[in-house]
Amino acid sequence: MNPLHGLQSDFQSYLLHGGDGMLGRVTSTAKADAPTRLTIYYDAYRLRLIEALDSNYPVLHAWIGDEEFEQLGLAYLEAHPSAHFSIRYFGHRLPEFLGTEAYSDRPYLGEMATLEWALSEAFDAEDSTVTTLDDMAALAPETWPALRFQFHASVRRLNLRWNVTPVWKSIKENIDAEESGAEPAAEVPAPAAEVHPPSWLIWRQEFKTYFRSLPVDEACSLDTARAGGTFAEICEGLCEWIDAQNVAVHAAGLMKRWVTDGLISGIAID
Repeated sequence: MNPLHGLQSDFQSYLLHGGDGMLGRVTSTAKADAPTRLTIYYDAYRLRLIEALDSNYPVLHAWIGDEEFEQLGLAYLEAHPSAHFSIRYFGHRLPEFLGTEAYSDRPYLGEMATLEWALSEAFDAEDSTVTTLDDMAALAPETWPALRFQFHASVRRLNLRWNVTPVWKSIKENIDAEESGAEPAAEVPAPAAEVHPPSWLIWRQEFKTYFRSLPVDEACSLDTARAGGTFAEICEGLCEWIDAQNVAVHAAGLMKRWVTDGLISGIAID
């Protein structure tokens, strides 16, 4: 190992784990001794990563408060040090971390993190063209049973057991109000498990991210379509809820909604 590489490795080890391995490599000055100078870097590294965590989870941060969020960030960093060349992806395992035993008494925190990360992923997803209603209208009727659909890269599907979406909305409204100089006005609901947990759809149109709940028939149809199922297979699945004579019209209505929302980026004929 060359001297520079050894120095870099020792410094990285110090930033991640602390210890005395770097003390002999740093010179004390009249203003600060070697341990103090090293501590500046040690603390700054953690503060920067907690800032990155906040940028990905601002609502979670506001929900649990500054002190607990900092403790969470430090514990997460200890368990999952930053390993990606871009700081943007620091925090991708936070939902998993919040699902560990240490947070088992508050499972809604992990679901909030899951929601926020999905929203971030949707916003950052690759751009693509989207199918229009004119594109759908141009398809010959006899081709419809064999249609398969490609979805925009931003599309995400979540199953959430807790009421984290209304909590997210209320807290986000308050954050936006504070940033604009207005008084926060939204009342934040208490965490509650949903009696009948809905499925959730997340996607992006242009530069805005959206989410909405899905009725069970649409959720199953969307899952079939995203798995590569044909329009005929979507109709077959819908027969669990829709009369056979009406199922094709109902399925076509779902397709229209998906196209209007900008979810579909391409159509292929099997």
